[in-house]
Amino acid sequence: MRRRTFLAGLSAASIAPFVQAKGAPNPLLLPFTPLPAFDRYKASQFPEAFKQSMASYRAEIARIANQKAAPTFENTLAALEDSGREYNRVSVLFGVYTSTMNDKTVQAIETEWSPKFAAMTDEVVQNDKLFRRIEAVYKALHRDQGGTAVSPLDPPAKLRAEQQRLAWVYYHQFVLQGARLGPAQKKQLSEYNQKLASLYTKFSQNQLADEEEQKIVLESQDDLKGLPQSVVDSMAQDGKWVIRNTRSAMETFLTYSERRDLREKAFKLWSARGDMGGKTDNNKVVAEILRLRARRAKLLGFPTFAHWRLENSMAKTPEAAMKLMMQVWPAAKARVAEEVKDMQAIAGHEIEPWDYRFYAEKVRKAKYDLDENEIKPYFQLEKLKGGLFYMARQLYGFDFTKKKAPTLRDDIEVYEVTRQGHIGDWYFDPYARDGKSSGAWMNEYRTQENFKKPVAPIVSNNSNFAKASGGKPVLLSFDDAETMFHEFGHALHGLNSRAHYPMLAGTNVARDFVEFPSQMHENFLITPQVLNQFAIHAETGKPMPDELVAKIKRSSTFNQGFATTEFLASAILDMKLHLAGDVEIDPREFEKKALAELGMPKEIIMRHRIPHFGHLFSSDGYAAGYYSYLWSEVLAHDAYEAFEEAGNPYDPKVAKSFRENIMEVGNTLDPAQAYRNFRGRDATIDALLKGRGFSQ
Repeated sequence: MRRRTFLAGLSAASIAPFVQAKGAPNPLLLPFTPLPAFDRYKASQFPEAFKQSMASYRAEIARIANQKAAPTFENTLAALEDSGREYNRVSVLFGVYTSTMNDKTVQAIETEWSPKFAAMTDEVVQNDKLFRRIEAVYKALHRDQGGTAVSPLDPPAKLRAEQQRLAWVYYHQFVLQGARLGPAQKKQLSEYNQKLASLYTKFSQNQLADEEEQKIVLESQDDLKGLPQSVVDSMAQDGKWVIRNTRSAMETFLTYSERRDLREKAFKLWSARGDMGGKTDNNKVVAEILRLRARRAKLLGFPTFAHWRLENSMAKTPEAAMKLMMQVWPAAKARVAEEVKDMQAIAGHEIEPWDYRFYAEKVRKAKYDLDENEIKPYFQLEKLKGGLFYMARQLYGFDFTKKKAPTLRDDIEVYEVTRQGHIGDWYFDPYARDGKSSGAWMNEYRTQENFKKPVAPIVSNNSNFAKASGGKPVLLSFDDAETMFHEFGHALHGLNSRAHYPMLAGTNVARDFVEFPSQMHENFLITPQVLNQFAIHAETGKPMPDELVAKIKRSSTFNQGFATTEFLASAILDMKLHLAGDVEIDPREFEKKALAELGMPKEIIMRHRIPHFGHLFSSDGYAAGYYSYLWSEVLAHDAYEAFEEAGNPYDPKVAKSFRENIMEVGNTLDPAQAYRNFRGRDATIDALLKGRGFSQ
């Protein structure tokens, strides 16, 4: 289900400090006007907002479930779609705080309330009267499908099909979350869910603490050997230089630093997040999460958590997901062996994990006469943002206009998105700071709908780039630039949505489909149209020369052994962890043994080691679903071939078909059918293997 209201209650004593002045409404409870009033929000307002909005939602659910009228689509499913709006809005805003402004106050609120959120979800799903109404509408709609004559009063065929899809989604989501269980089983399930919610919060806060509190301080010029000046400038702090324990900072240091001892120190600190012992160690947290997930799945009638999680995915079964991954694994490992051989020829010693990125750059220079430092001056953050807008205009007709609106920080920007009228709004939060989750992601502040009235989407992109000193432009690596296009693809998915019901709109699609549009948009970074206009040298102001563009394209499959293997190792172990069932798991030992069985190259570690694998253990989000990046990439490579076959990456006819069949439809139909509607067939793995430079 999309993020709905949960349920809770606080003692009067715990609420007292947060109560608003008498008669003054809590700003968090008010509708957006038309954007979030971030200038009026305070973290301390959330507890009271949760309490009030939960009470409202509970009353709405009671009215739907207890009504005497026979179940119909309008009085049950449509009513559900219109319920919980206030609390959903508060929940979304709290998610903005926990991901971007997660200070001690926010963490304390999250710790207290996360199990109550889970309890609210369970109260809705476990409402037997409500489920029986959903079940009745679902059976009636699907019994009518394909046989009953359509009345003139029935909705148009497209809307009728969407109503049938909505009924299918509600029914199966409720069943998967325990609606059919008996009272004792429901109580047990709710206990599991609340414990898991607390553990997810603990895991996330431990990981954030290790990223914020663990840093490396460099004190001499000798410590800076090999680092580009732009990197040195971004690290400068009080006469010293600080390497933050975040991916963008650490990977940059590991790529350029000539100090092997410092690379080793940095690598070990980065890879040990959540695995340092003490109060922030996540190993026991992970073990308990896995145990509870396995028991929950068994309670719900599934052999393992992985089987439960993939029930409504494109892959359908863990076996299908594993089959795809193991098809690619041998080729990835073989490519790693070739890459290591090339690096050892330059290094003259064994390659360790902290050496890989450093010597990979040396090989790239030797093989392709291409140096990342040669690329970075052309990838200015501000200029590339223009490249994003260009892509959106060419593919979808969107225009982005900067506007004034309240934000949580002065360095967050807001843009109105138009196409012959208002489409939505886009927030851009690019810079790293304390309290902000590492990495890059997209959020939907408000999902598109056309239910009671047209509602425009509000989306955001979030990154962790380091600000440059002295007003200098922020320069990005190729990987960071590609990630910008990836995450913007998610935003475009939300902005293009044209569904009727919010449950089915935007990015509310199957987990192994949601990454497909974003990965497809990565391809447009290196189109001539983007590079010629927006890859502008920070000092000379000249566009990237053709010979450099040619080098980038020739090296497009460079280091794919490393990239594929570190990802696949994480994805395969994710699936193995969640196929293990209700057994005691020691994450350190499991990781060590499973990687040995896979024949993991010693020169590489998993992209996300288990103790800091936030995709898996900060929520159910990507648990038993990290494979979905690969599954979606098969679709993305296959889909982009349609543009290539047309001879133009911005071919209007192909772009129109992609928009109408993929970007606009959300979850209004089966994702496999949506892809067939665009491509005329199912995707094949051939384009993926070709794109990664692997022989078949």
